[in-house]
Amino acid sequence: MEASGRRYRSVAPQPASGRNRSSIHSLGTDLLCAIFSRLDLFVLVRCSVVCKSWNNVIYQSSLMRDLYYKKNPRIRSSSDISIPLETSMKIYLEELAMEQHRLALTSGSAEVHQWTGHPVRVNICRMKRGVILTGVGDKVLRLWSAESCKYLDEYSLPDMNPLVDCDFDESKIVGMTSAQLCIWRRRGQRSIFQLREAIFQHGLCMRYVDPEAVIGCDDGRARIFDMYSGSCSRIIRMHSGPVTCLATDDQLILGGSTFGSVTLADLSSGERLGFLKSSFSPTGMKSMCFNPHSFLLFAGSTAGYAHCWDLRTLRPLWEVRASSNVIYATQHLSSDTSTLVVGGLDGVLRILNQSTGEIISSLVVNASLKDNKEVVEKKASVLSGVSFVESIPRCLRPPITCLAVGMRKVVTTHNEKFVRVWRFHE
Repeated sequence: MEASGRRYRSVAPQPASGRNRSSIHSLGTDLLCAIFSRLDLFVLVRCSVVCKSWNNVIYQSSLMRDLYYKKNPRIRSSSDISIPLETSMKIYLEELAMEQHRLALTSGSAEVHQWTGHPVRVNICRMKRGVILTGVGDKVLRLWSAESCKYLDEYSLPDMNPLVDCDFDESKIVGMTSAQLCIWRRRGQRSIFQLREAIFQHGLCMRYVDPEAVIGCDDGRARIFDMYSGSCSRIIRMHSGPVTCLATDDQLILGGSTFGSVTLADLSSGERLGFLKSSFSPTGMKSMCFNPHSFLLFAGSTAGYAHCWDLRTLRPLWEVRASSNVIYATQHLSSDTSTLVVGGLDGVLRILNQSTGEIISSLVVNASLKDNKEVVEKKASVLSGVSFVESIPRCLRPPITCLAVGMRKVVTTHNEKFVRVWRFHE
């Protein structure tokens, strides 16, 4: 401790005046490493974005790798991750994080935090950077902390139709009614901005990636709106029937239909590039997500099947009967190529292998353990292969209408007033 004290005093001498206080930049590398070594891996990642000097200390040393192995010794012997010298530390850390995420989701151990989020039933949730957005079903969208489940903010539509879909990023909230797009700024002036030119008929679903929003409509077309000008820049014919779900990336738009088919189109030109079909008919597509890291498209259908196509070959990779009824939600962490989370009418949260479709675990909520006034903590129970879902009380498995996946957590809505966050542990 004396050595640490001497090093601290030599690097950051006490100011002669209170007006010249030392800053975080005056701490030496050795002292910073000593402090950082006491932190959790993901807290350390957050520290790396505080300032450039902290970022250099964290990423130009073996601190993060050593910390991860110290806290997760079995990963070192069991992981297939290699560390080529040319691989950057950031890529390596992402691989480590995805490995930890996979182990947590496949462990089958989870706690569920539940709270009343809205005065009426809601059925949509989104999660980004530790923030949860819930709503749709009424005229209010609310933001919550994914860590504490605390209320952060809300955005309302007092004089318009109820919301149908929503999304958000760091600067704005985007909401869609059946006929119009609306934007709220998350910072600065708190006012709703209605895109007067962004008017359409019978919008069913939306995907938003700044600066564009893609709307799937019941006439089989996808309409692309520029969020800054408010104009409809392109209209793409996807199906002869309603577009029930969408997935997008920088270059592609993928639209599912009530007929069980998926159309691929170029997002810029609108050219149709391919057509995917389920082997099981009739079945309508209810949810989709695309993994650009593996070029795999996942979908959930009305018949309870989870589907996977490889977009490099435009052929099915697998199709699995994951549920006895409709699957409303399919999602994975953006950089994860191992696990897929699905949920639907039977209220069971299922973890699937992205490569094979194998159901790794199936979870429902167990009895309540603790009531913290606003947030109720529950345990998740893993269903065995011989368990019959129908024998589980419906109060423990309300329909999962939407889900969003974060690092070692899943948030779900159930067309009820409450919101749930499932926290997984290794």
